[in-house]
Order: sequence, then C-alpha cells, then structure tokens
Amino acid sequence: MPNANEDNASALSEVQHRAVSELLRVSPVADELARRFQEAGFSLALVGGSVRDALLGRLGNDLDFTTDARPEDVLKIVRPWADAVWEVGIAFGTVGCQKDARVDGVDQSFQIEVTTYRSEAYDRTSRKPEVSYGDSIEQDLVRRDFTVNAMAVALPEKTFVDPHGGLEDLAARILRTPGTPEESFSDDPLRMMRAARFAAQLDFEVAPDVVTAMTEMADRIEIVSAERVRDELNKLILSAHPRKGLTLLVDTGLADRVLPELPALRLERDEHHRHKDVYDHTLIVLEQAMALETDGPDLTLRLAALLHDIGKPRTRRFEKDGRVSFHHHEVVGAKMTKKRMTALKYSNELVKDVSRLVELHLRFHGYGTGEWTDSAVRRYVRDAGPLLTRLHQLTRSDCTTRNKRKANALSRAYDGLEERISRLQEQEELDSIRPDLDGNQIMEILDVRPGPVIGQAYKFLLELRLENGPMEYDAAVEALKEWWAERPQD
Repeated sequence: MPNANEDNASALSEVQHRAVSELLRVSPVADELARRFQEAGFSLALVGGSVRDALLGRLGNDLDFTTDARPEDVLKIVRPWADAVWEVGIAFGTVGCQKDARVDGVDQSFQIEVTTYRSEAYDRTSRKPEVSYGDSIEQDLVRRDFTVNAMAVALPEKTFVDPHGGLEDLAARILRTPGTPEESFSDDPLRMMRAARFAAQLDFEVAPDVVTAMTEMADRIEIVSAERVRDELNKLILSAHPRKGLTLLVDTGLADRVLPELPALRLERDEHHRHKDVYDHTLIVLEQAMALETDGPDLTLRLAALLHDIGKPRTRRFEKDGRVSFHHHEVVGAKMTKKRMTALKYSNELVKDVSRLVELHLRFHGYGTGEWTDSAVRRYVRDAGPLLTRLHQLTRSDCTTRNKRKANALSRAYDGLEERISRLQEQEELDSIRPDLDGNQIMEILDVRPGPVIGQAYKFLLELRLENGPMEYDAAVEALKEWWAERPQD
C-alpha cells in the first residue's frame, strides 16, 4: 500500500505531465514572444496563475508573463508583434496585448499580459498599492499571494522556477503564502479574500496559519476599495464551490466587513427549534440554484439566492402561538439588497434585477394548489418581466424542506403554474403585456393633450388587460370612455 510520500510523488508526476502537455499547446505563441524578448536583451517567463493552471491541466488562452524589461521596453517589443496592444495597466507595470495564431490547425486568440518584475505594498491608510520594479524573478515571486501562484517557467528554455514549494502545495491542494501570511496580507489585504476565492475556485484547503492571519487581520480589508472587494466576491460566487469560500469569509470575520448581511443570518436557534437555520438554508438555496443553471454560472441568480432571506433577522418575531414569523422579510430584504449592492459599486441594472428577485421570491407561496386566477398569473409574469426564468429557478431552489411529501407538493404546484403560464403565453403575448390602446389612441379617443391623465388612463387599461386578457378594439374604446365618464373631474 503506498504511503503518503508515494502518494505525493504520484500527484507531482501527474501535475508535471499535465503541465508539459499544456505548455506544448501554447508554445507557438509563448516561445515566439520569448525569443523577441531574448533578442532585445531581456528575459521572459510564464508566471502565476498561468503556471498553476498549466499544472492543473486547465490553462486557457489568457497568458500571464513576467519580465525584467520595463514597461516602455515591453511596448517596443510587443507593438510590432501583437494584433492589438493596450496600456490600461501600465501604471502598475502591466502591458496587455492580443495575439491571433493558428495552433494545432485551429485559429485561436490569446489574451496576454506582460508585467515587469515588481513589488507592491499598502501603507496603513492607502487604498492603492505603491509599485516599485524589481530586478530578479525570485524577488517578483516572493511578492505573490500564494505559493501555488508563485511559480514560473522561464522561456524559451522552459526552466521551472519554484522557490517556495508551490508544486508540492499544488499536489497537496493547500493554500500557503510565500512569506508569512501577516506580511502578505499587510502588503495587500485583498489577498485575504483571494484566499477564500481560490479555495472556492480550486476546492483547495487554506493552511491553518493563513486562516489565523485572516481572522486576526480582518479589519485591514476596510482600506481596500469597494470595487476590488466586489470583483473578488463575484469570482468567489461564480466559482464551482462558493459555499467553501463564503464559509471561510464568515468564519474569519471578513464577511462582517464586506457582506455583513450573510453572517447576520446565523440566527440563534430558540430552544424549540421553531425555524430552520437561515444561514445554512441560504447556502443550500445557492447550491440548488446553481444546479438549475442552464447556460453557465449566473451572477444575478446566485446573488439573489445568496441575499433572498437577508431581511429575516430584522423581521423575526416570536408569536403568541409559539410560531416564529418573518412578515414582509422579502420587502425589507429587497431594500437591504439594494443598499449593500450599491455600497459594493454594482451596476444599477444588476442592483435592480437582484433586488427585484429578492422582492418577488415569496410571491409563489400564495399560489397554493392552483387557486390563482388567470389575472393573478398574468400579474406574476408582468411583475417578473425578463427575470421570469430566474424567478422560476430561485423559487424552486428556495424549497429546502426534508419533508419529501411537502417538497413534492411544492414542485408539482410550481409545475402547474409554469404550465398555466405556457398556456396563457400561447394565447397572448404575456411577456410584454400592454394595454389594448396606446397613448396616442387614448389622446385621440378622449380628445385630450399630453399630461398626467394619459398615464392614469394607461394604468386603468393595463389593469383591465391583466384582469380580462386581450380585448377587441371596440370593447377597449368603450371601457375607456366609461372610465372617462365616471372619473372625478378636476
């Protein structure tokens, strides 16, 4: 039976074999670029996440390189060679470019970043790193966040550079820092969130001393800009194992600083266990929503699943009959969602969509076993708008009961609602319900000029449309005239 050392040696040989295959695939581009740097008197190495992913057998067409050339020299080398060049990161020593190439008989496009050897650190109050350039690859690698990202392959000779044991850590599936965690997180506190993100993306464990440092230094995350925090949070949420990363954020106290609504869901259970653990329920809903995704990871759906119950702590009440209630937690939660996402600098559109899903996630529970009228179904579709598919997914995910009979009943009821929606959609354009008369027709029929009354008439006709379905033109005109005649005159 193999011992632990033999297992580790086997794992190492496996990752090395994968790396050779991956590096051979990108060699036509990487070697060509390396030779240009060599001819100019500089060195070039594939570095960081690109080496890690090559070792994991998942290297894509985004390639990261490091060099002793300064940014102005990098530009001189890549401009004649690349199909496009951009300088957005040049203040931080990074030049980006695109190279189109035919590899293995297939036309491919490579996104490339070349960064000068550097070191960067925060002072105690700054939100932006101070960048200084280095002169050796070893100096560059020691400033990297984790050992699995502190490996390089010098090109074109393909010499493996691993001064901090990243290969062994990769085989052991563990995240450690090249230096002490405290030094690493002082240099860039965002690395604490990156630890949680990589744990979620790679399904790796985080070394105990790293977890300890994250816990003790959690308040340092507050100097990092909301945009950088948001971007790391997105990558974590969109990963294959978000529960793992989110749990680490909560357990270390980082979530208290960046997403306090999540740890707040850990409501203390009362002695009679009259409500389920909202925090654990939320993580289950997130995972169940992921299982319903049909077109890759969906940030809108996953954020809605993560935030759908954040209104519960503020609305929890112990009723006289012994029950626990969370009345209107969806309305409170929608407002809290908007506030938190706005603070994290999410786009207005995403804030609007996620907040709307949180607000609507309980609506289905009034459906019962099919008691809704057709007009109620129309309103459900109208209120969800383009979010209807995601609302279906979120509502189904929100069922975490262990009672199979209850779960099956809820699923059948929602099946019935979706069937009714489909039938109604066949009969009418349910996705874009509008009144049977438009604004110009309203003005013409009532002989009025543009003003608030047109909006009032439009709203009346919309309600009529939702209640009764499509109307013939003459019937709609008659209803409008009756409303106009009965309307209180100003």
